[in-house]
Amino acid sequence: MFSRLPFYQRKGAAAYRPGLDSMNSLDLHLGHPHKSYKTIHIAGTNGKGSTSHMIASILQTAGYKTGLYTSPHLLDFRERIKINGEMIPENEVTLFIDSHKNYFETQKLSFFEMTVGMAFSYFKKEDVDFAVIEVGLGGRLDATNIIMPILSVITNIGLDHTQFLGTTRPQIAAEKAGIIKNGITVVVGKKDPLTDPIFQEKTLKHCASLIYAEDTSFDYKSDLKGAYQKENIKTATVAIKQLSLNGINKEIIQKGLKSVITNTNLLGRWQLIYKQPRVIFDVGHNKEGLYYICKHLRTLKYKNLHLVMGFVIGRDVKELISLFPSKSKFYLSAPDLDRAFPIENLKLNLSDSTFDINYFESIPIAYKKALNTITKNDLLLVCGSTFVVAEVLALEKKKNE
Repeated sequence: MFSRLPFYQRKGAAAYRPGLDSMNSLDLHLGHPHKSYKTIHIAGTNGKGSTSHMIASILQTAGYKTGLYTSPHLLDFRERIKINGEMIPENEVTLFIDSHKNYFETQKLSFFEMTVGMAFSYFKKEDVDFAVIEVGLGGRLDATNIIMPILSVITNIGLDHTQFLGTTRPQIAAEKAGIIKNGITVVVGKKDPLTDPIFQEKTLKHCASLIYAEDTSFDYKSDLKGAYQKENIKTATVAIKQLSLNGINKEIIQKGLKSVITNTNLLGRWQLIYKQPRVIFDVGHNKEGLYYICKHLRTLKYKNLHLVMGFVIGRDVKELISLFPSKSKFYLSAPDLDRAFPIENLKLNLSDSTFDINYFESIPIAYKKALNTITKNDLLLVCGSTFVVAEVLALEKKKNE
């Protein structure tokens, strides 16, 4: 299925399938499984993965059987589909594909559509109470947007995937606001004067309540580290409070937030791999995400900062590199996928850079070099692309086997 269905994460624009016609047809074919449980729909430029996992963790802590659909995965395709933190079993994946393989191929579905259908069907089969559903790309035309959630969440709006969603914040906000449904409350994490009119207009049109998470104040903590998680904690907490569920009080919320990694097995969010020297992996990959990472770096003490990075095509690498401290040491390469930003292009784009930059044949080689270079009080950060983090996580997993 990886090779036979269009796969956006690897192929990029060639595999992007906007529109809901084929997803609605698949949903009919599967018997509308998502109507069997309550769903919470989460969109946004940054933080939607962390926020989804936080909400799922709180629901689990309260005793609800909770499905969680996210993308992309890092090590195992099955990370995308979980119930109470447990990945969908391999036999369920193969059973689903075997049962519907002819339909997938004759209807020319995308890989993402197939995966969404698998998740919805598995959650029905396992009789979940809730399913937290993360949007793949955008919102309005995303395959997940066939659901009628009990709550919609939009974390924030930044300039990402501009080739599909628009080149301005208001244009992108309009696409994300496409998940807003009639009469369904929407929680927006970050207020922005450029995008607020879009959300106001959309919620008014759909008779939906609009709540901004940043207008509230809570003092909850999470096991997901990084100063940038504060906004996600607030968004997740406000979202949970809108559900008004029995058994969810301040203690349950705090316990759920402090157990996100344990409950959901989330990877790649300011993930500490080694303590001394410190080695951290983070899937931050766009301007807004890396800005918050750099902001957090300013609160830390370390001798030298080392960065293993790679990017996908479409990134302004010069701008992204410039966010980091001037004395940083970079180890750059291209992740192993079709839409990777090639090393030759990196060298051209950064030819006049004053940063200390070294280029390597592959991400694993770059990472090994960085590991061999850092000293006791240094900090090594791996970021720039989900796929960069996936490759180094695979390397670390192999070491420990």
